[in-house]
Amino acid sequence: MAWIYALLIFAAGAIVGAFAARLGNKSLKQQKELKKDLDKSKYELEQYRQELVDHFACSSELLDNIAKDYSKLYEHMAKTSTELMPNLPDQDNPFARRISTLEPVAETGNVQNQPRDYANGATGLLRDEPEKVEEPKAS
Repeated sequence: MAWIYALLIFAAGAIVGAFAARLGNKSLKQQKELKKDLDKSKYELEQYRQELVDHFACSSELLDNIAKDYSKLYEHMAKTSTELMPNLPDQDNPFARRISTLEPVAETGNVQNQPRDYANGATGLLRDEPEKVEEPKAS
């Protein structure tokens, strides 16, 4: 009879243990899904931040170009206003106040130092002198 009680207690314990494990697995499964969603959200947020940084870098460069172009235009207008209308009184010239304070706009790309996309003279098959090929010395 003791064996029967022991088997019944063991069976009841196994059922209770299986039920507890099943409940624990659901919460563990939910935790894993939440962790996966969190990692995905973090990755998407980092991508969005990088796109935002790239956007502002590009915008900054474009605004810098606009400012340089505007300065060049203003400088051009100021110089040509004095050249084309030398007898115009200073009070009638809208650029007269700023002509003395203008600073030349610095060019970022120096045209003289840029690499050429061509070679000097003929090269390859079209050159007049045959190419000298050195033979390896036998030792």
